[in-house]
Amino acid sequence: MLEAASLFTDGAVLCREREIRIFGKAEDGRTVEALLKNADGTVLAKGAAAVRNGRFLICLPPQKAQTGCGLLLTSGEERLTAADIAIGDVYLAGGQSNMEMELQNAAGGAGQAEEDPLLRFFNVPRKAVVNEEQRRAVSETRWRPVTRETAGFNSAVATIFGMQMRKKHPEIPVGIIGCYWGGTSVTCWMDEETLRTATEGIRYLEDYAEACGGKSMETYLEEEAAAQRAIDEWCRKADAYRAEHPDADDREITKACGLYPWNPPVGPGSPYRPAGLAESMLQEITPAALTAILYYQGEEDTWKTERYDLLMTMLIRYWRKIFRNPELPFLFVQLPMWIQYDGEDTFTWARTRLAQAAVRDSVRNTGMICLLDEGEYGNIHPLNKRPVGERLAELAGKMLYGEGEESPRMAEKWVVGPVITVRMTAPVHTRDGEAPKLLEIAGEDGAFVPAEGEIADGMLRIHSEKIPLPVSARYAWTDWSEEANLIGENGLPLEPFRI
Repeated sequence: MLEAASLFTDGAVLCREREIRIFGKAEDGRTVEALLKNADGTVLAKGAAAVRNGRFLICLPPQKAQTGCGLLLTSGEERLTAADIAIGDVYLAGGQSNMEMELQNAAGGAGQAEEDPLLRFFNVPRKAVVNEEQRRAVSETRWRPVTRETAGFNSAVATIFGMQMRKKHPEIPVGIIGCYWGGTSVTCWMDEETLRTATEGIRYLEDYAEACGGKSMETYLEEEAAAQRAIDEWCRKADAYRAEHPDADDREITKACGLYPWNPPVGPGSPYRPAGLAESMLQEITPAALTAILYYQGEEDTWKTERYDLLMTMLIRYWRKIFRNPELPFLFVQLPMWIQYDGEDTFTWARTRLAQAAVRDSVRNTGMICLLDEGEYGNIHPLNKRPVGERLAELAGKMLYGEGEESPRMAEKWVVGPVITVRMTAPVHTRDGEAPKLLEIAGEDGAFVPAEGEIADGMLRIHSEKIPLPVSARYAWTDWSEEANLIGENGLPLEPFRI
């Protein structure tokens, strides 16, 4: 019953210049041997491991980037082979719906993808519980190269990222493991043991348990089916309305069809339960060797916690632990601008953006891209994913190769009289040639008022005649605005800040 994890079947991409980990299932008491050969048949590496609790893990020494390799696994008389193996950079793309959005649904559509046999995807099946259906789906999943037929079904962000990385370094194959689920909290992607190490994690667990109220799986599945029927009916109405009114926007569709019935039930089979997807999805790909992690998430937690920085730090540590690399680069997306149609500013997205920046500033080997100039009014799923993928590629270039651009950010500040002076990590100017906007200043009472700003000698000076003795300043403290106009010489937006 020798069985390799689906990550190690035909067309797999193994991580270069890192310990290669081959794992799978076999009969207890047996030994599994692995043999990795290059394109001309020369043995690159070999290793063996005993089977314990039905599983094996073989560690092979690091290898350089190459293609056309072959993998042979043997256990007694049993043999498994995998061909067309590439060794290159392997990225895990994780998060919620804005990472999940498929290329075919993003601006530009699937046609913007270029066929590339050395850009390959392995999309972990979206299964909320471990059962026979989940195990079968995982066993049938395979790596797929980017072609005109497959490109549209992959993450738009990850596809654009992968294309950029391949252009920058065409000699290096790129593999992307997609592991995401729309609407999920950061707590869905950690195990319960990790969540219970912090009060905020315990609160999520207890709140969800209370909401479930001891609900059985049978009851949950009935509620889930009813919720899906409501969604299907709404989509049918919306599709019919769009067919008759092709220029209709979301507000018109909502007026005609009602609010989208997004009310997923809670219960033991929900993908939105804390710790659930860490078991049913992440565990299927651990402990694979990775080059880096790409992460786009946070929307779901903006209204649930004021300690997103704590939860995200826990997530990074947990993922680094299960992927056996305490220095694994973690690249993530700061939330863009967003507010509901005709909604009031809650400042929860502004707060979460600063929490994300705090993680970047406090957790080693992490990087963040800024999307303050992006976002769509009323649309929590902005269609233009190209800036996201391209900026992640720039960040990866900087962190992994020492080449690439980043958004400027606040570096230090000092106060002289009524003026707070801010030095940035790089010079900035206004994209519209007008004075800086979305600046605020506060005195000792912490009450912020709109402020004026001037850029001179590479510094940003902030002041207001209403605050003669300022102590704090902030920029872009809002869920949504189109007025953020400070950008770097590289065209990237200045990160929001509060000092």
